[in-house]
Amino acid sequence: MTLTRWRPWLLPFLITLGLAGCENLSTSSFEMPDIFGSQSRDENVVKRQIAFPAEEYAKLEKHGTAAVQGRLSYTMPGGRTIVGANETISVAPATRYAAEAADVALSGRRIEPADPRARDYTHYAKTDANGYFVVRGIPAGVFYVAGSVLLPGGESRSPIIIKQVTLRDGKTREVELSR
Repeated sequence: MTLTRWRPWLLPFLITLGLAGCENLSTSSFEMPDIFGSQSRDENVVKRQIAFPAEEYAKLEKHGTAAVQGRLSYTMPGGRTIVGANETISVAPATRYAAEAADVALSGRRIEPADPRARDYTHYAKTDANGYFVVRGIPAGVFYVAGSVLLPGGESRSPIIIKQVTLRDGKTREVELSR
């Protein structure tokens, strides 16, 4: 697949992964900041080449009056849809720091964990039993909303599901986080 085909959601994906580090997206534990667990073998972890851009993050607000709400679900290859019950949703600002992590994740590898300072700018919420979520207190700007669904059997997860959204002060953005 070409980079152009991935372009509409690549940056959000990269940012989310960059903020949390990442793991094999289709079979691993998905947590953030503990979203990306540490179940991969160390030899599969890629060392970061890009340093945390403190100046870029310093220009970002950490809190605001915007919100994101929606539902997390995943449709399996056979057509069965599974809702993301009691899952973590992350909302991460679009920054250049995540690009490296996304490239690594798209290749099926795991990147070393992100600098903890990046997590201060990411917002989280848990979905309810029906997969619905609301994340409040987000500043205006461009963000990536991401989540993953635990698959039947409880040993693997769906690929990461991510949507890029633009948030405005005082407004709530509806997002169907599905794949």
